[in-house]
Amino acid sequence: MIDIAFVGTGGNMPMPHRFLSSLLLSYKGRKVLIDCGEGSQISMRLLKWGFKSIDLVLISHLHGDHILGLPGLLSTIGNSGRHKPITILGPEGSIEVIKGLLLSLKYLPFHVEIVELGETSLSVDFTKEGVDLREAKAGDDFCDLTISTLELDHSTTCLGYSLYIPRKPKFSVEKANQNKVPKEIWKRLQNGKELVYEGVSYEPSMVLEGRRRGIKISYITDTRPLDSIPSFIEYSDLFICEGTYGADEDLEKAIKNKHMTFSEAARLAQEGKVEELIITHFSPSLEEPSDYIDYARKIFKNTILAYDRMVKSVSFK
Repeated sequence: MIDIAFVGTGGNMPMPHRFLSSLLLSYKGRKVLIDCGEGSQISMRLLKWGFKSIDLVLISHLHGDHILGLPGLLSTIGNSGRHKPITILGPEGSIEVIKGLLLSLKYLPFHVEIVELGETSLSVDFTKEGVDLREAKAGDDFCDLTISTLELDHSTTCLGYSLYIPRKPKFSVEKANQNKVPKEIWKRLQNGKELVYEGVSYEPSMVLEGRRRGIKISYITDTRPLDSIPSFIEYSDLFICEGTYGADEDLEKAIKNKHMTFSEAARLAQEGKVEELIITHFSPSLEEPSDYIDYARKIFKNTILAYDRMVKSVSFK
């Protein structure tokens, strides 16, 4: 099971009741933060999820409403006693911009690794020292997380993220016995490790049967709809999408500012055959986003609107 907290759900400028874009995911006691707008620290403090266990930060793009919470957050994480490095992934230009933000911090007790990405897919393993990243391979069910990116259509380089939490294949005692696998190495094989034991080679397929579906969560913000998005988010258990503007009557604004309306987000959800849509990143002009929910639900019924500190859990099926 993975827990998702909507730390901030606003766009452009923070409001008294709505901080700027930030999403926090918790899995196996480790945390991934997506974007970090102003107010993120306050909202996270109210959530009481802690700061120290954030290992990975994903940045969609380098506009202020998605990154200006970073210096303060990293300072707070340092004060929490963390010494393990933190990895930040983001689009081209992230190294220069984020290092510039960090000039305001005289000292951090941990290293900040900044990695710039294009369209790619990475396997992530949580380790005692932070995270290990490697190029993803098809059928890798033994990493902790796979992160895929998609280039979007905004006024600056912007990335969409799809996170896949794999589920290990089922262990089969019958298969292990049929293949005469010693019990002493069952656990290592179950964890996907090939090995040689007493001169004989063993591989995980000798004790495991069938692939099992994992959990897919997709995050798309600050973009116009693209033909590439539905296949990128396809079959997501949870599709988190911007809806800067609620009404269809604001379509011209959405086109001009390279954002989306509620109905455009819903159409992507429908085309992507996702399980559930959560709309976020509301314009300050949307005082009550719920007034516009029907624009989305008439297209994709299983739609809800995010609000600050809303928590959602997604389980393996």
